[in-house]
Amino acid sequence: MTLEFDEKGKIFTPVVSKSDLPARIRTATNLVEGRLHIRRDNRLKDELDAPEPFLAVTDATICEPDGRPLFRSDFIAIRRDQVVWVAALADIHQAGAA
Repeated sequence: MTLEFDEKGKIFTPVVSKSDLPARIRTATNLVEGRLHIRRDNRLKDELDAPEPFLAVTDATICEPDGRPLFRSDFIAIRRDQVVWVAALADIHQAGAA
């Protein structure tokens, strides 16, 4: 890994640090459950508003809209303009559960 410094001593590196967030993503046609990758110090909303056209998702299960699994993938890129909603898995509670 190479490091570069500007005239003020700020460090630049080609590596972008991200953390993963287990999430459920509803697209226009499917349901995806996997790990979204978010830049450190960003909120999920910040990542969804980023200008890149795709969201990176790893350890993904792609399902029919009713939740039936279609296939699994180690990595999938989802077009942001196809995302209907996103929820962190930690925030999801089953309907009817107390």
